[in-house]
Amino acid sequence: MASPGEIFRHGSFYLDEHGRWQAKYLVVLATTPARDFVFRLLTSRQRDRPQDPPCFHGDPFPGFYVGLVGGPLDSETWIDLRPSEDYDGQSFAADLRAGTLQRICALPVEMLRALLDCTARAPDTTNQQSTAIRDQLAKI
Repeated sequence: MASPGEIFRHGSFYLDEHGRWQAKYLVVLATTPARDFVFRLLTSRQRDRPQDPPCFHGDPFPGFYVGLVGGPLDSETWIDLRPSEDYDGQSFAADLRAGTLQRICALPVEMLRALLDCTARAPDTTNQQSTAIRDQLAKI
């Protein structure tokens, strides 16, 4: 269904101030024992996030720099390391079937390793998420 490092476009991730659905991109990091997905959102807004080093845990916006991903992601891109709830596995599958989620691409393995390590150590990553991410890191 989804593998760590895969980037998806979610066509209706949030409602804007006018009540219109807006899209967001997300990267799958790991699967929990409950088969939910640990993920983080992508952003093209630098907001004091550095490019070097790519892993940044500082305030106000922790992030991981991935650069130019390609395809529709044609701007400098960071993974936003602020907290996010896990994506329910059944909802993820339903959104994939409905076309709400569309696979865009996958990160290179070396970048994925660095991202997983960085995210597992991020202050806003929960203990459960960190465990799932570290388990995934051990598999690759």
